[in-house]
Amino acid sequence: MKLSRIAAVVTTAALAPAILIASPAVAAGEEAANGTPTAPTAPDQAASDEAGQDQIGKDQAEQDRKTILAIIADPMASRYMKEAGHQAIADGPAAMRAFIETDQHRIRLDDYRVLVTRLVNGAGPALRKGVNELLDNRQATLEELRHFHEVTQHQLRDQDNRVEITRLISTGGPGVKEAGGKALLGTPADRTAFLETGRYLAQASDDRAELARIDEAWDGPLLSGAIGRLLKGSPTPAELRHFLEVTQYELRDQDNRAEIARIVEGGGPELAGAGRAALAGTAADRTAFLEKGQHVARAKDTKAQREKDEKARQEKDASEGGQVRNEDRQEQKSPATGPGTGATPGTGSGTVAPQGGSGSLAATGAGDSAAVAGAAGTALVAGAGLLLAARMRRSASRG
Repeated sequence: MKLSRIAAVVTTAALAPAILIASPAVAAGEEAANGTPTAPTAPDQAASDEAGQDQIGKDQAEQDRKTILAIIADPMASRYMKEAGHQAIADGPAAMRAFIETDQHRIRLDDYRVLVTRLVNGAGPALRKGVNELLDNRQATLEELRHFHEVTQHQLRDQDNRVEITRLISTGGPGVKEAGGKALLGTPADRTAFLETGRYLAQASDDRAELARIDEAWDGPLLSGAIGRLLKGSPTPAELRHFLEVTQYELRDQDNRAEIARIVEGGGPELAGAGRAALAGTAADRTAFLEKGQHVARAKDTKAQREKDEKARQEKDASEGGQVRNEDRQEQKSPATGPGTGATPGTGSGTVAPQGGSGSLAATGAGDSAAVAGAAGTALVAGAGLLLAARMRRSASRG
C-alpha cells in the first residue's frame, strides 16, 4: 500500500466523529435555509400544545359569548335572564359555559311559570282552571309550560269567549244578539274581535233605541231634554252606555224632586209629610213615593177629612136635636089657649061657685064633663101643630 493512501484513511477515521457530531447542526442550518421546519424538542412540543389549547379556549369563549348574547336578545327573555347572561359574560368562559349548559334552562323554566301565572289576570273559568292545574304540577317540564303558553291557553280562552258571548246574547238587545250569533259561527279571531270591539258597536245601536223609548215614556223635562240633545249629536258607544247607566238616573231624580214639590204644595197633612220625607230621603224613596206613597198618603187625608166632616155633622145634628126638644118641652109647659079654653058660664074666673055639697055636685055634672073633654082635644091638636112646625124648621135649616 502506498503511504499516501494510508495517510488518507487515517485522516478520515480521525475526522469521522467530528463530522458525525456536527452533521445535525449542519442539517438544521440547511433545513432552515431551505424553509423546512425542524422536529420540535419535548419542551417546544409542550409549549406548542399549550398555545393551541389557549387558542381553542379563546375561540370557544367567543362562541359562548355570542350564544349568550343571542339568548338574552330573544323577546321572550326576561329581565332576570338578561341580567344572568350579562353576569356570565363578565365572569368569564367557565361561567358562560355553565350558563349555556344549565342556568339558562332553569331560568327559562321559571320565566314560563311566571308567564303562565300572569294568564290568570282577566281569565275566564276554563283558562283559570287550566292554569291552576298546570302550576300545581311541580313536575311540569319546560316543554309542557311552553306548549300551554303558546297553544293551550288560546284554546281555553276561546272556550271562555264562547260562554261570554252566549251570556251577552241572552241579555242583549237585537243588535247584540245578531252580531253575537255571527261571532259564535265564526273563527276564534271573530269571537275575540266581537268581545273587544263588536259588542260595543252593537250595544250602541241598542242603546240608541232604548233612549228613544225612555224619552217617549218619560214626562220630566230634564231627562227628556238631555236625551234629545244626546241623540242629535254624535255620541260614542261609551257615552251612550254611561248615559243609560248613570246620567239618566240623576236626571230622573231631579225630575222626581220637582214633581214631588208640586204634589206636596197644597196637599193634606199626610201627603205633605210623606212628600217632605221623600225629598229628604234617597232617589229610591222619591221613586217609591211617586209610584205608591203619594196615593196611600192621599187616601189617608181623604179618610181623615171624611171622618172630620161626619163628626161635625153629628155634632150639628145633636145640637139642633137638643134645641128642638127644648122647644117641645117649653110648648108643653105653656097654658093652652084657643077657642076651647075660654070661660064658660058658671066656671069663669068671675063666677063664684056655690058653696055646699049640692053646688059642688052640680059643677061636675054631665054638661061640665063634655066641656072639659072638648078643651083637652083642642090643646092636643095645638101641641101637635107646634111640634110639626118645629120639625119643618129643622129640615129647612139642614137643607
